Amino acid sequence: MQDRELLLRLSLRSGQQTGNTGRKDNGMSRFEQFTVSIFSITHYWNRIATEEMREHGLKGTYALYLITLDSAGDGITAAKLCEMTQRDKADVSRAVSIFQEKGFVEAYGENRYRAPIKLTAKGKMIAANIREKADSALQTAGAGLSDEMRRNMYSALEIISNNLKDMCDD
Repeated sequence: MQDRELLLRLSLRSGQQTGNTGRKDNGMSRFEQFTVSIFSITHYWNRIATEEMREHGLKGTYALYLITLDSAGDGITAAKLCEMTQRDKADVSRAVSIFQEKGFVEAYGENRYRAPIKLTAKGKMIAANIREKADSALQTAGAGLSDEMRRNMYSALEIISNNLKDMCDD
């Protein structure tokens, strides 16, 4: 299904469930407000990640891979990394190849997709630096949110994500 068709389907479903257009005081529907907010957060996060990764000669999107690999400790397969980050196999494979060239992950044999990917000491150091800067960015971005608001936000986002996944899996 094309992205545009999916967005239209979600927009229509949102209006049907609320029984109205869901317009807010700012003139935007719930769908528009949700979409603009998510895209805006993604846009600014990507700018921050790109700036941080530039000094390592990497794409900003690779920051998530390094942090996820660091959290995995003893390593995870490329398939698991795809699943955990919701990224496609080709992008993960490119990133892992670049990480290997730069000495951020341990080298492995031919069966790359099934072998565990493990960060080297250099990779762990860079991942820790990225995590520290990401935590700082989130602290700044979340200024004014109480712990309860933050918990509710993450809970709501998880529910929305799962519901959208279920819709797409239908």
